[in-house]
Amino acid sequence: MSIPTITIDVALDRRNAKEVLHAILHAILFHRLFGTVKPQTFEVLDVTVPGVADPEMEQLINDKVDIFWKAIENGTSTNKRGQMLVTFSEKRPKKSWFQVYVGEEDVPWEQWIINGEMRQPKSDKDFDTMLASTLSKTLHTILTYTSSERGRIAVPLITNATGISPFPLKISSKIDGVEIG
Repeated sequence: MSIPTITIDVALDRRNAKEVLHAILHAILFHRLFGTVKPQTFEVLDVTVPGVADPEMEQLINDKVDIFWKAIENGTSTNKRGQMLVTFSEKRPKKSWFQVYVGEEDVPWEQWIINGEMRQPKSDKDFDTMLASTLSKTLHTILTYTSSERGRIAVPLITNATGISPFPLKISSKIDGVEIG
């Protein structure tokens, strides 16, 4: 069974890369954390972005964006491309051959792939306008998918409503196909 995968392509520049990736991750989590979420908004390139006002989520997002940024900047790759992956899972009982319960396993139910490419803009103003447009389209994609029938069906039953997310989530990065952080 394949899980729904939503792909977002974004061209980044050095000035705005961290801020834009931060905004995209916040928007995804805002629409996919099903616990009690304290909302916040912030402006990125004159685009209002929804976010989650939670210190743990903020720290997670900041750490993962920093890992991605450092890998792109210091990497040996000349193409300056990478992916950030956000995977949502559910805990299911794991059984052995004879249907004996042997613990729990994380089973993914949705994955978001952010393909980021660093570019050197010819004009900062034109690139900012293009990046703002891309960010707006990305927010539209997130909202359209999460509110669609397909997006709602992907979410498993919530059986544990404690904390900010009843589902385990993982944010990772890949540079040249190698997972980091």
